[in-house]
Amino acid sequence: MFQRLREDIALILERDPAARSAWEVLTCYPGLHALMLHRRAHWFWQRGFKWLGRWISHWSRWLTGIEIHPGARIGRKVFIDHGMGIVIGEMAEIGEGCTIYQGVTLGGTSLVKGAKRHPTLGPGVIVGANASVLGGFTVGAGARIGSGAVVTKPVPAGATAVGNPARIIEAASEQAREEAAARMGFSAYGVTQGDDPVALAMRGLIDSASGHEHQIALLWSAVCKLSTQAGRPVGDCVPDDAQRDETFDAAEMNRLVK
Repeated sequence: MFQRLREDIALILERDPAARSAWEVLTCYPGLHALMLHRRAHWFWQRGFKWLGRWISHWSRWLTGIEIHPGARIGRKVFIDHGMGIVIGEMAEIGEGCTIYQGVTLGGTSLVKGAKRHPTLGPGVIVGANASVLGGFTVGAGARIGSGAVVTKPVPAGATAVGNPARIIEAASEQAREEAAARMGFSAYGVTQGDDPVALAMRGLIDSASGHEHQIALLWSAVCKLSTQAGRPVGDCVPDDAQRDETFDAAEMNRLVK
């Protein structure tokens, strides 16, 4: 028990720059207290003392603001930061090294008793503040759930889920950034530099439209030049409403969709 406690304290000191000492972590971190109480509640739950497990869970919620069902399975080196408002359902499973921020819900959408209603988080998953992961699916190892995301389908290992409903950003496009992040620590709050995929698509369309306008302007310029060289009035071959200058402001449009 004490080995596990020392491990948890060392983890918090490593991941939270605000933590100044082991004593401060032990006495002032509700995430640590919630995990300590959950282990006792889970121990009773597994041995058939269901009411006692729920009673300990209830008091843990009152003391820490973190609600963890005694049936939930939580691995080693899990870090609950701040923690207020977290809800973890009965059949949730949290893998080793996960990080969970305040306001997170690991909930279910099914009312069928005995079914796998709550999600499974693989090792090293980060769930940002106020995110909701709803359903009996798996979030792959090393995945990140962005703050405020609502996830209702599986997330591949190493990918990022953002938005409501959540959209998946595959890990391949961010591999180099993740390697650098791994050397520095981890991505707090599930933040990604890859941005929302809808915004990325919009920017691609804007850049494409800007390129087309540039090409059209070049073509009309060439037509006017050839007409002048041939001694023909430009108006004979170029309509008055032809776009000869670029007016599309791609930079401004990209700024609006950031």
